[in-house]
Amino acid sequence: MAIQDKALDGCTALVTGGSRGIGRAICVALAARGAKVAINYRSREDAAQQTAELVAKAGGTAVLAGFDIGDAEAATAGVAAVGKEHGLHILVNNAGIAINGLIMRVKPADWEQVIGVNLTGSFTCSKAAIRHILKAKEKGRIINLSSVVGESGNPGQAAYSAAKAGILGMTKSMAKEFASRGITVNAITPGFIATDMTDEHLPEEQREALVSSIPLARIGEPEAVADAVAFLAGPEASYITGHVLRVNGGLLM
Repeated sequence: MAIQDKALDGCTALVTGGSRGIGRAICVALAARGAKVAINYRSREDAAQQTAELVAKAGGTAVLAGFDIGDAEAATAGVAAVGKEHGLHILVNNAGIAINGLIMRVKPADWEQVIGVNLTGSFTCSKAAIRHILKAKEKGRIINLSSVVGESGNPGQAAYSAAKAGILGMTKSMAKEFASRGITVNAITPGFIATDMTDEHLPEEQREALVSSIPLARIGEPEAVADAVAFLAGPEASYITGHVLRVNGGLLM
């Protein structure tokens, strides 16, 4: 099936962590396919508004949805508000944080925060969203952003790797639970993508070594992940569920 422009017309997509980086690119890509996009953000309303302007330029409609996915009560209420006011067809669990450190030095509070935002936050949003997404029937999609390190592990990222690996198990369980209702659930494992997070955690010397280990010999752009999300959100992917799509330049095969 060929890619259909505006195939998401009439659909509402909620993108967590949509104000910057990969999340912003996802919002724009979904808008370009016709979706109304609810842009979730925690504190940077100014950045979310900038994303909304880009969504409008792409021909879409944006609404802002400010809530902290790490706060279960706030996340449940925030997702429910989007679903009640706009309907909800697509959920993209993109928001995440990384607090790095060797296992012997990781503070329990840091471990809990990373797991709480990345894994529990995705679970909370999915649980709140599914009541609305079930009404979308065959158009319903949940797309979870994991990471290459969720499959491979990485020194100094035990908490982040554990959270992202957990997302993969959750994705497959959800896919089996909701398949009978026509809802697909898939995950994407990005490699190293040019974002604020990678800039913060990747010194220049490590960046050069990393690039040399990637078969495509470059850091990925957020749009590469966004295009994969837009594909999984569309009708072309209606027979794909429980899948883990690697967008990593060949870093892990």
